[in-house]
Amino acid sequence: MQIFTIIKEKIVRSTVKTGRKVILIVTFLLLCGKLSSQSNDLKLLADWMTGSFSSYEQSQKDTNFYDIRLKMMRIWKLRDGAIWLYIEQAMSTNLEKPYRQRIYRLSQIDDTTFESKVYEIKDPLRFSQSWLNRNEEFLATLTPDSLIDRQGCAIILKRVDENTFSGSTIGKECLSSLRGAEYAISEVIITSEYITTWDRGYNSANEQVWGAEIGGYIFKKVKDYPVE
Repeated sequence: MQIFTIIKEKIVRSTVKTGRKVILIVTFLLLCGKLSSQSNDLKLLADWMTGSFSSYEQSQKDTNFYDIRLKMMRIWKLRDGAIWLYIEQAMSTNLEKPYRQRIYRLSQIDDTTFESKVYEIKDPLRFSQSWLNRNEEFLATLTPDSLIDRQGCAIILKRVDENTFSGSTIGKECLSSLRGAEYAISEVIITSEYITTWDRGYNSANEQVWGAEIGGYIFKKVKDYPVE
C-alpha cells in the first residue's frame, strides 16, 4: 500500500505543476496493464500451439484421414516482440521427409485478435526433425530475412472463449498453384488439447482441387514443448 501512496502523492504534485503530466502517467500505466494482458494471451496461444501432435486417433475412426504428425517448436526467443515457431508436418510412415515445413510468426493485433503469419523455408529438408532434441543450432543459418513470406496466407485468430482460439485466412488472398488451384483457404481451431486444421485449394471456378473434403484434421497433443 505504501508504494501506491507514493505514486498518488507524485501524481498530485504533478497535477499542481501541469495537467499534462497526469495524462501521460495515467496513459503509461494503462498501456502497461494492456501490454501485460496481451503478452499473457499471446503466450497462452503459443503454449497451446507448441508441441507434438498426431491425427492417429482420427485416422483410425475415419479412413478419409491419414495418420499425420505435426510438430511445432519455439525459435528466436524475444525477437521483435512476437513469438516465432518452426512447423513440421509429415506422414507417420515417413517422418524423416516432412511434406510441409514452415515458420509462423505469432503476434497480437488487439485484445482478442491474433495473427499467425506464414513463411516458407528455402531448402527446408536440411532442418527436418530438428524438434527431436529441441536442436536450435540451425538458427545459425536460418534468419528472418531468408524466409519467403506467404503473403495473404496469414491466419487471423480470435479468442472465442477461455478454452478456444479460432480463425482462418482472409477471402481468396492466399494464392496457391498446387494441383491446378488458384487460391487456398485454411481454417484453424486451437485448444489446450488439440488443434484442428482444414486446408484446401480451389481453382478459378471455385471448385475444390485438393485438401480434405468432409472436415479438418484433428491433431491431438501428445507432448508439450514449454514456451520459455
